[in-house]
Amino acid sequence: MKTAISTAKSASWSLVFADFKEITKAKLAVSVVFSSIAGYFLGASEITFFPLFLLAFGGYCMVGASNAYNQIIEKDLDALMDRTKNRPIPSGRMTVNKALTIAVVLTILGVISLYILNPKTAMFGAISIFLYTSVYTPLKTKTPLAVFVGAFPGAIPFMLGWVAATNDFGIEPGTLFMIQFFWQFPHFWALGWMLDADYKKGGFKMLPTGKKDKGTALQIIMYTIWMMVISIIPVFGITGQLHLSLPAAVLVFLMGMVMLVFGLRLYTKRDNISARNLMLASVSYISLMQVVYVIDKFI
Repeated sequence: MKTAISTAKSASWSLVFADFKEITKAKLAVSVVFSSIAGYFLGASEITFFPLFLLAFGGYCMVGASNAYNQIIEKDLDALMDRTKNRPIPSGRMTVNKALTIAVVLTILGVISLYILNPKTAMFGAISIFLYTSVYTPLKTKTPLAVFVGAFPGAIPFMLGWVAATNDFGIEPGTLFMIQFFWQFPHFWALGWMLDADYKKGGFKMLPTGKKDKGTALQIIMYTIWMMVISIIPVFGITGQLHLSLPAAVLVFLMGMVMLVFGLRLYTKRDNISARNLMLASVSYISLMQVVYVIDKFI
């Protein structure tokens, strides 16, 4: 009997944990934390554990809160789409009040953690939540420009790490911001291309032309080129304390070329397989590019 009760409790906690991961979009949150830690390594003169912990914990809380607010606002639309209908709120596994409690608690914990690092970090974290929740989310059903607006909070994490390490905002974190800003367009439009039919069920307008056409593919290519250019600007020595060696710049440029090739393939074929390949290439690019930047600093 005790074993059965213990097993039931274990299963119950497992479901609660699974729903928490889903309401905060744990995989996305971890990738954002990875970006902020990479930015911290680039900005820090010495690496210490406690600031890193605060940045990682605070960063997860802020992203988790943004995602929870997003799912509260879009709960009725999520129920219409195959991709999202089994999320905790539309499926009925979590009430709106519970989700809101999670979001508010995470917001408070996130702001406090980042404020302990320095006020500028907390400010940018708060701006990120506000833009994502109050501007980007409502615009998704109104105009494709929502992706442009959403690129601002999405680009903050890489920059946030530098600000957390230095308590300063200048050309260095500005450059990190711009790299991740331009990267988001090919990434999200590739995702939007793949999920276009499902997004339309929820009334979301994610593609720049509203269609899976050459116009959308051409914009993907153009933003990828801008991303490639900005990603290697530090090699020219014009970005303050943010440096990049020539071999690292060549490697980053070649990784960008891979994305560009997939973008050109999407322009030619205009199919979901090409969009998926581009999306996967973009995920690999952003992580590997950040790793190259960090390794280049320390060798």
